[in-house]
Amino acid sequence: MGIAMLVSPPLTIMSFVGMGETATKEVFDWVQQNPKIVRATSTVMRLMDDMASHKFEQERGHNPSSIECYMKQHGVSEQQAYDELHKQIENAWKDINEESLRPTAVPMLLLSRLLNFARSGDVMYKGHKDMFSHPEE
Repeated sequence: MGIAMLVSPPLTIMSFVGMGETATKEVFDWVQQNPKIVRATSTVMRLMDDMASHKFEQERGHNPSSIECYMKQHGVSEQQAYDELHKQIENAWKDINEESLRPTAVPMLLLSRLLNFARSGDVMYKGHKDMFSHPEE
């Protein structure tokens, strides 16, 4: 199952704009390569969003979420799809942590942006609630 990239290179690049000398041409070139930490952050955000909003989106007749796609692709129940996507989120967090701790040519200040994107997903979608679309809940 492919993941639509919410925190894709363009959004990452936009977050780096205005950071002065910290965001060098080499950093922007690095982002364009879609490194592991960018992919992992995108996975966390996309899957947490889908898990929080898929029932609401189904009612509205929107495009299928990762839940529906996984269920259809693997012939599993909704709960089994949730369980598997939770594992994928856990693995993505491991990748984010690994990439944040590994020495790299990219300044930690910039890696922190990606870590904070993933953290914001944890806040917005914790407990399968979509606090982005429904902040009143």
